Amino acid sequence: MKIWFINHYAVPPQYYPLARPSLFAKSLIKMGHDVTIIAASTVHNSASKNLIETKERVREENFDGIPYVLINCTPYQGNGLKRVANILEFAYKLPKVLNRLPKPDAIIATSFDPISCYAGVKYAKRFGIKCIAEIADLWPETLVAYGGLSRKNPIVKYLKNVEKRIYTQADRIVFTMQGAYDYIIEQGWEEVVQRSKVRFINNGIDLEQFDYNREHFHIEDEDLKSTDIFKVIYTGSIRKVNNVGKLLDVAKLINNQRIRFLIWGDGDELSQLEERIVEENITNVLIKGRVDKKYIPYITSSADLNIIHNNPSTLFRFGISFNKMFDYFASGIPTVSNIECGYDLLEKYHCGITVKGGSAETLAEGILKFYNMPKEEYDTYCKNALRAAQDFDFKVLTDKLEKVILDD
Repeated sequence: MKIWFINHYAVPPQYYPLARPSLFAKSLIKMGHDVTIIAASTVHNSASKNLIETKERVREENFDGIPYVLINCTPYQGNGLKRVANILEFAYKLPKVLNRLPKPDAIIATSFDPISCYAGVKYAKRFGIKCIAEIADLWPETLVAYGGLSRKNPIVKYLKNVEKRIYTQADRIVFTMQGAYDYIIEQGWEEVVQRSKVRFINNGIDLEQFDYNREHFHIEDEDLKSTDIFKVIYTGSIRKVNNVGKLLDVAKLINNQRIRFLIWGDGDELSQLEERIVEENITNVLIKGRVDKKYIPYITSSADLNIIHNNPSTLFRFGISFNKMFDYFASGIPTVSNIECGYDLLEKYHCGITVKGGSAETLAEGILKFYNMPKEEYDTYCKNALRAAQDFDFKVLTDKLEKVILDD
């Protein structure tokens, strides 16, 4: 079967770590399908990097065995008007590019962003091509939850209309959050968006690649090697939405030199964290900086406890699907989280705990619970984490996606 993935941000993962489309594509190709990823040439969060530096409108390339069609779009930085223009530009150019290509049997159109997702859905309906809308983020609900926009805002109303059209016109809808149909019911759309057309395929992990990287890519770091400290590890971006500064508050409350917080990542709040550590004399937190993703398996597997931390959001009631969660599962190390959410996978698999209330005090209590936990109980959490990882291996997830594609 000939399949297109239309995803604005799905450049090859060596440029931007959005691995889901490439992992699906690679697995589907191994199954015998003909797969192409169609994306913008611009690389998100990359200081205006563009994979097409000439005036050519489209470039077809093969990356790691996967065919890509890259549409030349204007670079941008940040989340301002230039990013909005980039979104509109990709959606505008998309149909003209698709018309040049041999028609597929199925299209998987991803939102975010909803504009290009809907363009893919419209194109599929026009030519009688099976269309799966993949919803990776609930836009425009995210603008309301994080952006501070009112539901009465004209932009929100417009995007809400686009969102509803995506759901009603797509043949199937694949959500990455388990409780998304609760959201559809909240919108009052259940009569026009039947539950029977909705599927759930979470994010996941390529276990084969994870195990390979863990074995072959090590970091020379004395703290990771130490058996004298209890290592609490955070990996990810250091920016406002993740509120990593609260981990410094937690470390101060614990104030135990045998419990060390190792923070791996980068972002626009990194310097603030470093300044706080010096000014407040926080001696049990070490900022390790950004590393290539290939080192993450070794880092997370060297932990005694991995940590998921974020600001609270009303969106989390529908479930969460952070990529780092599946890295943590695959490490075989327990996870502590302060993200109260619906459909909690830590609770389901008993491979970690979610503390209630989101305060530094409750997070500290959760960490100390694992620090003082009997070995037999701790080992059970570790085994359960590995079991969870098996369920979210991309081989398993791709089997689910293939069934959606082939389902009549």
